[in-house]
Amino acid sequence: MIGKSTLAATLAWWVGHDLMHATSAAFAPFSAVLIMNATIYRSVWQALRYTAAVAAGVAVQGALKFLIGSELFAFPLVAVIALAIGQWAALGEQRTQVATAAFFAFSTYTTASTTGDQAAQLGQIVLLVLIGCVLGLIVNLGIAPPLRYRSAEQGIQVLGHEVATLLDDMAEGLREGDVRAERTQAWILAGERAQRSVAQARTGLSMAEDSLPLNPRRLLPAHRGYLTFGRYRQVLVSMERSVFQLASLNRSLDQWQETESTYSYTPVLQAYADFLAALRDIAQVLSALDTDTLTDQAAEASTLAGTAQERLQDVLKAARTAGLPLADPSRPYGVLVVEATRLMEEFQYTCDALQTTATG
Repeated sequence: MIGKSTLAATLAWWVGHDLMHATSAAFAPFSAVLIMNATIYRSVWQALRYTAAVAAGVAVQGALKFLIGSELFAFPLVAVIALAIGQWAALGEQRTQVATAAFFAFSTYTTASTTGDQAAQLGQIVLLVLIGCVLGLIVNLGIAPPLRYRSAEQGIQVLGHEVATLLDDMAEGLREGDVRAERTQAWILAGERAQRSVAQARTGLSMAEDSLPLNPRRLLPAHRGYLTFGRYRQVLVSMERSVFQLASLNRSLDQWQETESTYSYTPVLQAYADFLAALRDIAQVLSALDTDTLTDQAAEASTLAGTAQERLQDVLKAARTAGLPLADPSRPYGVLVVEATRLMEEFQYTCDALQTTATG
């Protein structure tokens, strides 16, 4: 991106300064760099919005010049109107460029000697912006246009790793009967990191989807197997729900009554640990997700889901054997069993989604 931005800016400066001898030649390289993006699709949108913003700013100055001139008292009106237009949501992140262009246009007006020169200078600003945007798009499109389909699976890999690490530590803690506040608080913090990974995975998926439109590389045979991301979206949605369910489980464990001595719940915690370990194995499959081996990974995840279902039944059996008061809201047992059931549902849905996308 640095290399392509440098090339686009150099070409734009050469056109604006050496060929056009423009007074505000810097607008061309600035525009070329500003619209350079990691995907062609986003570069086009940036170019359209930036050009619209600059044109609006220049138009404000041009209109006010013919109405009231370019004296100092006109500047507040230019600023107010340009900043008001800059609130238009359709311009996206380029909204601030309306005021920037208006201020540069005002400066141009004050230095030009005749009305004809002033109008020409304003038109030149818009032309330089167009030249910079066009050159930026040509360079971005012509030199290795980015195709970021791997960012979709990489986001899920990171998320799967975070979830697997959390489940592994939770399984170890429950197997040891360690539900102290320090341990459960650490699990809650790890769950928050997993939630941030969900957001990062969504960003990666969005980047992958945006890298396809207008990109000629997607027509190459080597890339034709990676042109749809519905498979990853389904897996990500189900994994997101699993992360939030884990957060709920950790809050329940954090409220565990350490002084509880009425019932023998150690076998239940042992069964719960085995259940979480089975879910960890599923998350580890997701942490190594690869489109090229997706069919085998989906089959492995489905097998592990069957094992997790068996471990869940062991949890329910251990709770019944111990005679735990599952219906008593003042005690944690019923809540933990419900959380385990819901968590299993989300992981099962994840595995089903993975299986569907692998065979679809």
